[in-house]
Amino acid sequence: MKRMIIFYMLFFCSTMVLTASSPKTVKYKQIHQKIKQLETMVKDEGAELLHTPENPVERCLHTAVTCFKEGIQKLQPANSQENAKFTKAIRIVSKFTCRVSGKQCESTCESYEKKTPKDFLKSFASLMQ
Repeated sequence: MKRMIIFYMLFFCSTMVLTASSPKTVKYKQIHQKIKQLETMVKDEGAELLHTPENPVERCLHTAVTCFKEGIQKLQPANSQENAKFTKAIRIVSKFTCRVSGKQCESTCESYEKKTPKDFLKSFASLMQ
């Protein structure tokens, strides 16, 4: 009977470990969720156009993420009532980092086309997926 209980305890614990998401996956999901939240709160009309990387090649991921992090800081809330939520979402998204080894990308942020803040955020969200 003791062995049976121990076996079931081990089985239960191992399945819990296997089904738990990695911290990295949880972090990416949180950042993706905040980007989607920012899309609804960002000022789009009359706002500054931002350099928007689209479909970067793997060796240019670091440059693309750097461009998005710089662009995020230039976003403005659509209305002042959502300013606290907006600032918190910006802070969370700004913490995203990308570690890529190997060859560096030759392109710069300025080489990417400028788009509206909402298109900028949509492109960032697609990169996160």
